[in-house]
Amino acid sequence: MQVSEKGLKIAVSGKGGVGKTTLSALLSHIFAREGKRVLAVDADPDANLGTALGFPTEVLEKLTAISEDKELIKERTGAEPGTSGQYFILNPRVDDIPEKYVVEHAGIRLMQMGKVVRGGSGCACPESVLLKHLLRHLVLKADETVIVDMEAGLEHLGRGTAEGVDAFIVVVEPGKRSFQTARAVVTLARDLGVTKIFAVANKVRPGDEEIIRKELNFLPILGFIPYDPTLILADLSGVSVFEQAPEIVAIGHSIKERLLEEVKRQNC
Repeated sequence: MQVSEKGLKIAVSGKGGVGKTTLSALLSHIFAREGKRVLAVDADPDANLGTALGFPTEVLEKLTAISEDKELIKERTGAEPGTSGQYFILNPRVDDIPEKYVVEHAGIRLMQMGKVVRGGSGCACPESVLLKHLLRHLVLKADETVIVDMEAGLEHLGRGTAEGVDAFIVVVEPGKRSFQTARAVVTLARDLGVTKIFAVANKVRPGDEEIIRKELNFLPILGFIPYDPTLILADLSGVSVFEQAPEIVAIGHSIKERLLEEVKRQNC
């Protein structure tokens, strides 16, 4: 598969708290500053990508999560949100949805998928079906760089979507639980047909790199982001990392360049 001329499609995943949203925001700003049209998609139910991107509160207040629009879900799937055990459209129309649910700031367009409240354990529900089809549409059709902040369980990622992803990045931090989550996420991604999977290590302290390389010997590592209290301060202040931590931005640029090199190499 070659990288689409319409734009790079990147999915970022990892255990909660490892910094995947920080990386998603960092890459979004880097691509935007390089003149790319960037769509940042918050597909994590614990949605905070907008804050990490530095979107003003008044802009975020205008944003409606797709899963919160009950009328839209019912219109497109033919079923009541939050229910199960009923018939609904499995291939809902989504091509006209994006522009209605996007806000923009600093050259970055942001969409929030929202939380799926299942009507029954283990059952497919109208919200999930709509979100999966929408994400697939964005990845396959959008004529811009799409960066998706995923949840660890890859709830919205289906086989059809995975085949359109140019790069799947798993963010890890030093720690057994994070490494275990990374292995589980990689297994899920490969089961969906994703082949271009990479790792980025975050919160790295002196002496951690050797351990991380040993634990992640099954993945190419794009870079190491050091533990930096500035990142925590940026999060608490609602300021983007791009504005608060120039040293981390420089590392982000090197991660981006390594990513492009790896994707190009694997496409050859």
